[in-house]
Amino acid sequence: MTEQLVRDLREVDETQVATVGGKGAHLGTLSRIEGISVPGGFCVTTDAFRRIVAEAPSIGDRLDQLARLDPDDREVIRSLSAQIRSTIEGITIPGDLAAAITRALGLLGEQAACAVRSSATAEDLPTASFAGQQDTYLNVVGPEAILRHVSRCWASLFTERAVTYRRRNGIDHRTVHMAVVVQQMVFSEAAGILFTADPVTGNRKVATVDAGFGLGEALVSGRVSPDVFKVRDGRIVARAIAVKERAVHALPDGGTHTRALDARQQEQPALTDAQVVRLVHLGRRIEAHFGSPQDIEWCLAGDGFQIVQSRPITTLFPIPETADQENHVYVSVGHQQMMTDPMKPLGLSLWKLTAMAPMRDAGGRLFVDATRALSSPASRADLLDLVGRSDPLTRDALETVLDRDDFVPSLPDPEPGDRPAGGAPAPIETDPAVVTRLIERSEKSVAALRRDIAAKSGPALFEFLLEAFEEHKRVLTDPLSFQAIMAGMESTWWLNDTLHEWLGEKNAADTLTLSAPDNITSQMGLELLDVADVIRPHREVVAFLQTVEDDGYLDELAKFPGGPEARDAIEAYLDRYGMRCVGEIDITRPRWRERPGTLVPAILDNVRNFDPGEAGRRFEEGRQKALKKEQDVLTRLRALPDGESKADQTKKMIDRVRTFIGYREYPKYGIISRYFVYRQALMAEAERLVQAGVLRDEEDVFYLTFQELHDVVRAQRVDDRLIQQRKEAFRWYHALTPPRVLTSEGETVNGTYGRDDVPAGALAGLPVSGGTIEGRARVIPDMAQADLEPGDILVTAYTDPSWSPLFVGIAGLVTEVGGLMTHGAVIAREYGLPAVVGVEQATRLIRDGQRIRVHGTDGYVEILP
Repeated sequence: MTEQLVRDLREVDETQVATVGGKGAHLGTLSRIEGISVPGGFCVTTDAFRRIVAEAPSIGDRLDQLARLDPDDREVIRSLSAQIRSTIEGITIPGDLAAAITRALGLLGEQAACAVRSSATAEDLPTASFAGQQDTYLNVVGPEAILRHVSRCWASLFTERAVTYRRRNGIDHRTVHMAVVVQQMVFSEAAGILFTADPVTGNRKVATVDAGFGLGEALVSGRVSPDVFKVRDGRIVARAIAVKERAVHALPDGGTHTRALDARQQEQPALTDAQVVRLVHLGRRIEAHFGSPQDIEWCLAGDGFQIVQSRPITTLFPIPETADQENHVYVSVGHQQMMTDPMKPLGLSLWKLTAMAPMRDAGGRLFVDATRALSSPASRADLLDLVGRSDPLTRDALETVLDRDDFVPSLPDPEPGDRPAGGAPAPIETDPAVVTRLIERSEKSVAALRRDIAAKSGPALFEFLLEAFEEHKRVLTDPLSFQAIMAGMESTWWLNDTLHEWLGEKNAADTLTLSAPDNITSQMGLELLDVADVIRPHREVVAFLQTVEDDGYLDELAKFPGGPEARDAIEAYLDRYGMRCVGEIDITRPRWRERPGTLVPAILDNVRNFDPGEAGRRFEEGRQKALKKEQDVLTRLRALPDGESKADQTKKMIDRVRTFIGYREYPKYGIISRYFVYRQALMAEAERLVQAGVLRDEEDVFYLTFQELHDVVRAQRVDDRLIQQRKEAFRWYHALTPPRVLTSEGETVNGTYGRDDVPAGALAGLPVSGGTIEGRARVIPDMAQADLEPGDILVTAYTDPSWSPLFVGIAGLVTEVGGLMTHGAVIAREYGLPAVVGVEQATRLIRDGQRIRVHGTDGYVEILP
C-alpha cells in the first residue's frame, strides 16, 4: 500500500482515525458540517510516524519493558518514557517527508502562523478522550519550526502521563500511532470550551460554556478561572463571571505570552449573552452530527466562532434507552443488590430475564423505572418510605427530583377497584415450620433444575432455559416467601421504632436478632471456621496453603499428612457454597467452585486468629446475648404504665423476628444456586463453540446477550467486531461511577444525608448495626486480597453475601453502599459487628491502616489522629 504522508484536513473524516488520529479525523468531519468553521490545515499521517519509529529499533525494546510495568511504577515509567521521547526527537526527518510537509505548509502560506497538534489513534474515542495526554504547540512560524514541533508531537505519544493513561485503560502502546495536525493559527479575542451536556450533573439538556479572553491555552492549563454560562432550551439559566486577571496572546514572531488585563476588562464577560446562545446552537449542531454529547474547543475571532476541536464527553453516565420522549426517573438496582460494578451483557440480560420487575440497563448497570410509582401520591409515599428505610440517600435523591415540580407527571391515585394486585402481603403465623417448608421447596426446585438440564445442549438448551426462567420467577414471587421476608423486616422495624419510643433505646433489634436460626449467609461464615478447625492441626497443610497461587491446589493437598481430610472439608464447603462469589448477581463472574483459591486467605486468617470450636462458641454467645437482651427489655417494659401489655406485644415481635429474619438471606441463596446451574450449562455450550471454531475464547460469550448467544448457537457464526466493541465498552464502564438515581435527561443524583448530628470531620452514613468500635481500617477492594488481624475494621465499597466469611474475623464494618436490610447489614447484626454503610467515598477518604472509630448506633465514622 502506498504511503500517505500528508493529507489535507478537508479530505479526511471520522472513518480515517487509523491514518490521521482522533483529533484529525474529528476536525476533518467538523469541516464538512454546514455552518461550522474550522481553521484550514493538513495532517502528517501515521505512516510518517511509523517510518520515524522504524528508524530506531531500540524503541521496541523499551515498549516491551513498559508493557510489563505496573502503572503505579512511576519512576521507571518516567525514565523509559523520557528515553523514547529523546530518541524520537533526535531522528532527522527524511527529505521526502520534510518536503511533503513544506509543500502542504506552502498552501497555508510558508510563514503562516500555525498550531501544531498531536492526533493519536487512541484519542477522542467514545470511551476514552485522552484529553491533554499529548502535546499542542501554538503560533509556530516557518518550515524549520514546524518540522521541529512535528517531531515533538510524535515524541509526546510517550509522555509519562500518556503512557500511564494507556496502561490504566488497557491499551497496548504498540497499537497506538501518532499523526500531527498543522492548522492555521486563530488569533482569538476569546476562547474556551463548550460542553453540550453539563459535565457535573450529566444533564444532557443543559450546555455549559467556559470562556476567557485571548487564546484558550490559559483556560486549558488552569491559569485563569473562566466565565461559566449554563444554557437550556436557548436561554441562559445561570452565569458566573470570573475575575480574569490575565490572558494568553500570540507573539508576532511565534510563540505565546501571558499578559495582565486592565482592571476594567477583568470583570467583563468574555462573551455577550447573544454570543453564548449562538455558540451553544453551533454545539448542538455538532452534537447531532456525532450522535453524542461533545467537549468542544472554540475561538472567537471578529464575530465568528472557529471550532478547533470536538471530542466525546467520556465521563457522562449513559442513559437507558426508551421508546418515548417522556421524562423518566431511574433507580439503581446495584445499590440495592450490593453490586455497583459493571456487568457484562450476558449477566445483564440474564438478570433482566429472571427479575421480578422490568429493568433497563445503562453503563453496564441495571435500573428500575420508578416514574409511574412517583406519579401518584399514595404509591409515591409507599416507595419513598420503603426506599428511605433501606437507603436514605436514594430517598433524598428521589425527593430532589420530585422538588422540580414539572419533571415527574402528577397523576391521581387509582380507584380501589383499579389498584394493581399485590401491595402489602397478608400476615402469617409466627411458625418456624413456614421457613422449613420454604427452604425445602427451594431445594427441590434447584434439584429438579439440575436434573432436567443435564441432557440439554445446543438450541434445545436455550428453549429449556427460557422455561426455567419462568420457574425461577415463580419461585421468587411465591407469596408465602414474600410474607416471610416481610414478617422479618416489619418486626425489625416495629422493635426498633417502638422500643425507641417506649424505652429510648436505639436499634434494639440489632441485639435481639443475634444468632437467629436459618440464616444461610451467617452459617456460611461460621462453617468456614469449622473448615479451619480441620486444617489447623496439620502444619504441612497450613504451610502448603500459604504458598497457593492458583486454583488447582485441592488435588495437591492429598500429598500431605492430614491433606485428605483438609481437602474433603473444603470440598464439602464448596458443595454447599461453591456457587457464591463477589458480584454474584452477574452470571459471568467466576464462582468459588471454579476459583477455590479465593477462599484460601480467609481460611488462613481463621487458622491464625481463632481457636478450635470458635463457630459454636460464636453462635451460642450471640444466642445468649439475644436472650439476655430480651429479658432486659421485657423487664423494663413491665415497669412502665400498661407494662404487661407492652411486654406481651414486644415478646410476640421478638419471637416473630427470630423466626423469620434469618430467612431474609435464603431467597438470594436460592437465586444464586440456580444461577450456578445456568452458568455451568452455558459454559459447556461456550466450550463447544470454541471446539467448533466459532469462538476464540469461551469467555467471549459473556459479551453477548442471552438472545444473541442463542442466535450464535443456532447459526454457528459470531460477529467478532461486536464482541470487541462490547469489551471496549466494558472497560469504559469500569471508569464510571453509577448514580443512585438517574433521570432521562442524564442527570445523576446521589442524595445527601442532611444531618446535623455528625461531628465535624466525621463521615456520615447509615447506622445498621449498633455499638462503637475503634480499630485499624483495612481498605480491601477484593475479598481474595484480605489479610486481617483481630480487631481490624473492614472498609470496602460494598459487601454481598460472598464477603460473609470475612465477617467472623473483623471488629466492625464500613461500606460505601448499603441499607438497613441489605445482606452486609443483616450479617453485621447477626455477628454483633458495629457497622455503618452508605458512607460516600469511604474507600478514598479512609486510608488502609488508619485508626478509625465506627459509631454503629449513630451512623458515622471518625478518622482518628
